[in-house]
Amino acid sequence: MPPAPADHLVQVRAEHFRECHLSPSTLSRIETGHRRIALDQLVPIARALDTTLDQLVESADDDDVVIRPQPCHTPGLTSWLLSRERALHGVTVAKMRITPDRPAGADDLKVHPGRDWFTVLSGTARLHLGERTIMVQAGDSAEFSTMVLHSIGAQDGPVEILTILDHDGERAHLHAPHS
Repeated sequence: MPPAPADHLVQVRAEHFRECHLSPSTLSRIETGHRRIALDQLVPIARALDTTLDQLVESADDDDVVIRPQPCHTPGLTSWLLSRERALHGVTVAKMRITPDRPAGADDLKVHPGRDWFTVLSGTARLHLGERTIMVQAGDSAEFSTMVLHSIGAQDGPVEILTILDHDGERAHLHAPHS
C-alpha cells in the first residue's frame, strides 16, 4: 500500500533534514521564526530543496522591490523618498516639488559636507550657489559641492527635481528643521 500523503511529506522533510545537515528541531525553529537562520545554513537548505538562494529568500509580496513613497510636506517643498533607508552606497534618492513660496532668502542658504546632484523633471530650478544664481531648465542637471552656501528654489512656478544626496545631504535637505 502506498504511503499516505502526510506520511510522504514527513519522509520528504526527513530527507531534507539529512541533506541540510541540520537537526529537525533546528529546522523547525527556523520555520517558526524562533531561530534566525545563518548564511552558512542557507546554502545546504537551498541545495536540499533543489532551488537557488534567491528563490529561497524571495519575498512573497512585492515590498522588497516596490517602494511606495509617502509625501513629506514643509512650506514650499514636498519630497518623496524614492530609496530605502540605509540604501546601498549611502545615497538617498528623492523627488522634490518646490513652489515659489519656499523660503529662499540669504538666511536659507545652507552649507554641509558632500556633494548634491539633481536633474529637473519639469519647471525651472533657481540654484543659489555662493554669489551665483543659476537657472536649471527641465532636462538639465546640476552637480556641486555642498561646502558652498546653496539653496534650490522655483523660478516662475513649481519645479520638480530628482535628487541624489549623500548622508550629509539627506540630513540637511530632507530632515532639516524648518521655522
